[in-house]
Amino acid sequence: MLFVSTRGKTDMVCSAHAITRGLADDGGLFVPQKFSELSLGEIVSMRSMTYKERAVAILSLFLTDYTKEELFDCADAAYAQAKFGAEPVPLVQVNGNTDVLELWHGPTSAFKDMALQILPHLLTKAMAKTGESNKVVILVATSGDTGKAALEGFANVKDTEIIVFYPEDGVSAIQKHQMLTQSGDNVRVIGIKGNFDDAQRGVKEIFSDTALADELASKGFVFSSANSINWGRLVPQIVYYFSAYSDAVAKGRIKAGEKINFSVPTGNFGDILAGYYAKLMGLPVAKFICASNSNNVLSDFINTGIYDRRRDFYKTVSPSMDILVSSNLERLLYSITGNDAARVSEWMQQLATNGTYNVGEKVNNSILEEFFGAWVDELETEETIGRVFNDDGYLLDPHTAVAWRACEKYRLVSSDDTYCIVLSTASPYKFSDVVLKATGSEDDAKLAPFDGLRKLHELSGLPVPEPMLAMETLPVLHKDVIEAGEMKAAVKTALKV
Repeated sequence: MLFVSTRGKTDMVCSAHAITRGLADDGGLFVPQKFSELSLGEIVSMRSMTYKERAVAILSLFLTDYTKEELFDCADAAYAQAKFGAEPVPLVQVNGNTDVLELWHGPTSAFKDMALQILPHLLTKAMAKTGESNKVVILVATSGDTGKAALEGFANVKDTEIIVFYPEDGVSAIQKHQMLTQSGDNVRVIGIKGNFDDAQRGVKEIFSDTALADELASKGFVFSSANSINWGRLVPQIVYYFSAYSDAVAKGRIKAGEKINFSVPTGNFGDILAGYYAKLMGLPVAKFICASNSNNVLSDFINTGIYDRRRDFYKTVSPSMDILVSSNLERLLYSITGNDAARVSEWMQQLATNGTYNVGEKVNNSILEEFFGAWVDELETEETIGRVFNDDGYLLDPHTAVAWRACEKYRLVSSDDTYCIVLSTASPYKFSDVVLKATGSEDDAKLAPFDGLRKLHELSGLPVPEPMLAMETLPVLHKDVIEAGEMKAAVKTALKV
């Protein structure tokens, strides 16, 4: 299996090269040359496998320069019971035709753990395969969850350094505390005065700075990414779509071969793209519901074919989705246009220059066949959390609530009552203030973060994740806050070059 760039101006590479590089030299994203197909029998047979075995079954189709034994080693280390419990991704029935796939049982209580616990293992093996002798510097821009998950995964990993940039006022109190208390000889966490798009733009500019790359190479460093622009970060996310479907069959929620819907809260488009790729491989999916918050650039794009980042940026109660430039959409456009790298490259240039592009009616209609775009505002998000808790006894975090409400909107507009799996991307404890307010505990929403955790436990009875409680007594280790334009200098300082 070889990988090409969405912009078509680099040579084909093996998966190990795609993972170590992160971003293609032409600024595009690596995508597989083709997608292997699975039969319905192969998909359903996963119900008898452990999650680790399911992961290896999917990863081995893409990472063909890894042996099965190497992939088992990676999966075994990533999804150990000590990290994820006995069931890493439980499918939970909430009502008659809606289930929730809980993707937050890993060490940082966010869905990013599903990929970022295995990526360091894939990367270190990739470095050995490609003969990479330089120390790999992982650059991360985070809107809240990726940062901590990447730090947790890469802390003290041999021959790596990790530098995380986050918007100082754009993450929840718990998310920030998770990052600022992260220990590790090779980790740096830096706040920026700006939003996630500023952080992401800065990281991309650093990646494309050839003079900086040459300077760092002379000092023994090479850049890579833990954001979902890295194929090694995206491919593990394909696994849980197959896992969810096979579990739904095993639980009798659907019959084998029956098409289902997925509702996905997404800002950078990586999580939902993984599902689309699963469908290309044969997963029976009717519709993907792309759920946005008030930063509704993606839902607008799906409905109009016009991507326009020239709009107000909102800080919302679902901060991990506060994004206006969705990197992974480039991969969808490449696929939906029949791998037309020239058109994709032109659109990305228009986005960089003008802040907008229009894919036209034909491409837009192709997207609408696969996706339904809906957005959910702040009041709706909080109302949904309270209502679902009161009606069904299930506690949603603000991001999952956006996806739940988007599913309801889709059903209302389409009259399609197909069984739907809502992807739950974070523990409600990561956003206890919002959840307490939404469930009627207005005064408790103003509690200090760790008091809020305990109050939410009293309300719901759900166990508080142990790593979260342990943070209360941890010292703050990272205090740097910089202007967005100082990111390059901050990287050189962190690496002492």
